Amino acid sequence: MPGNILIIDDNTSLASSLKRALELDGYTVQTAGNTTAGLAAARQHEFDVILTDLQFTGPTGTDSQAGLALIRELHVTQPRLPVILMTAHHTTQTAIEATKFGAYEYILKPFTTPDLITLIVKAIDGKRRMSAPVELGPAAPTGEAIIGNSRSMQSVYKEVGRVANKPVSVLIRGETGTGKELIARAIYQHSNRADQPFIIVNCAAIPETLLESELFGHEQGAFTGATMRRIGRFEQANNGTIFLDEIGDISPGTQAKLLRVLQDKTIQRLGGKETIRVDVRVLAATHRDLEQAIHEKQFRQDLYYRLNDSTIFLPPLRDRPQDIPLLVDYFLRRHGAELGHPHATITPEASDFLNHQLWHGNVRELENVIRKALLAAHGFAINLDNVRSALATTLRPKPSANQPLADFIHGLLLTAEHGDLNDVEAVVMEAVERELYRQALDMAHGNQAKAAKWLGISRPTMREKLRSLGLRAPPEPA
Repeated sequence: MPGNILIIDDNTSLASSLKRALELDGYTVQTAGNTTAGLAAARQHEFDVILTDLQFTGPTGTDSQAGLALIRELHVTQPRLPVILMTAHHTTQTAIEATKFGAYEYILKPFTTPDLITLIVKAIDGKRRMSAPVELGPAAPTGEAIIGNSRSMQSVYKEVGRVANKPVSVLIRGETGTGKELIARAIYQHSNRADQPFIIVNCAAIPETLLESELFGHEQGAFTGATMRRIGRFEQANNGTIFLDEIGDISPGTQAKLLRVLQDKTIQRLGGKETIRVDVRVLAATHRDLEQAIHEKQFRQDLYYRLNDSTIFLPPLRDRPQDIPLLVDYFLRRHGAELGHPHATITPEASDFLNHQLWHGNVRELENVIRKALLAAHGFAINLDNVRSALATTLRPKPSANQPLADFIHGLLLTAEHGDLNDVEAVVMEAVERELYRQALDMAHGNQAKAAKWLGISRPTMREKLRSLGLRAPPEPA
C-alpha cells in the first residue's frame, strides 16, 4: 500500500537511511530536519503518515518535550493524520503520553525496517478508512460505495442520513458480508465529527483477555506482561468516533465497562484508579441475534438499549436480487480497473447465472467471485465457465441452524417473486436433504450403514446421496 511519508528527525543519517529503505518499498518520502520544517511541510503537502523522532536537539541540549509539542500541533491541525513516534526506551513514557494527544503509535529504537513497514501499512489503512469517501447508491467507477436501488436499500440510505449528524449511538445489524463497516464509515463521514479520528475495533478478532486493554488501556503492572502504560482506543478516539465491530462477541466484564462509557462518558484503564472523561460517539455492528443472547444471559439488556438509540438493518443480498446486476457492474468496474482491465465485461449467460445464485455470503461473496472470474478471463469477457470456476473455489456458506427455515424459504420466495428463480421447491429440498444426511452421519460417527438404517434407505442409496450432495462422510471407527 504505497503512500506519501514525511520523516521528521534531526539525525540526518538515520532519516536518509530510512528514506532509502522506504523508497525501495515503493513509498514517496520527504524529510525535515527539525520540528519547524516538519510542521511547515505537513501544512503544505498531503501525507499519508508522519514518522518523527521524539527527541530533538535545541539550544539547551536534547529536548523530548519538543516532540510532544509537535504531536499536539499536528493533531490540532490534522487530527486524522497518523503520526508514528520513533523513540528510545528512556523516553517511552513521553511517547505513551503523546498517544493521548493524537499519536497513532510508537516504535522503540532500534527497530527493523519490516516492523516499521508493518506499522506504516496499518496506519495508512486506518487513514484510508477515515478519509476514503463511501458513496451511497450510484458511485464513481472505482470508489468505495454501498450499491443498490432496491426499496430496502433506499430505506438504509435514508436512515444513514437521518442519524449521521445526531449525537446518538447506532447499532448496525445484518448478516456477515452485507457491508456493515461501510455503513459505519458513511455515518462517520456525514457526521459533525468527520474531521476527528475514526477508530475501528474488531471485537471478535482480539482475544478476550486483551480486548479490555485494547479498548480502555492499562497501567504498568496491571497484569503479567504489562511493562508500561498503554493508552486505549477510547482515549485515542476522544472527540471522534469508535466503531465496535462484532459487538455481540464481547465478554460480560467488557460489556459492563462499555456500559459505563456510554452512560457516564468515563473510562478507567486496567489497573488504574483515575477516572478519565472521553467524548466518543459509539457505532456498533453485529451479525448475532442479540435478543436471543439477552434471553440466554449472554448479553446485557441495558447495554443493548444504550447501543441502539438507532438501529440500521442491512438486508441480505438474497432479499434484494434486483441489486445483483448493479453490484456485478460495480465490481467489474472497480476490480477491472485495479487488475488492468478497465473495460471488463460479462456475457449474458454468466450474468444470468449470477442473478440466480442465493449468495448466502452476501455482497462479500459476490465480490470475491467477480474478482476471481476477472483473473480467469485474462481480459476477455467473463463467461459462464469463468464464473463456475470462481464459485467452485469459493467457500460458499450454506443455510445453517442459526438461520431459521422460515427465513430461508422466505428469501427464496422473494427471489422467485422478482422472476429470478423458478425452482424454489428443488432448492429447499436439496438444502433439507443436505442437512438431514449431514446430521445423520455426524450422529452415527461416520457409520454409513447405521445412518442409512435410521433414514430407512439402503447403503448403496446412502452412498449415491452423499455423492450427489457433495458430502464426505467422516472416517468410520476402526
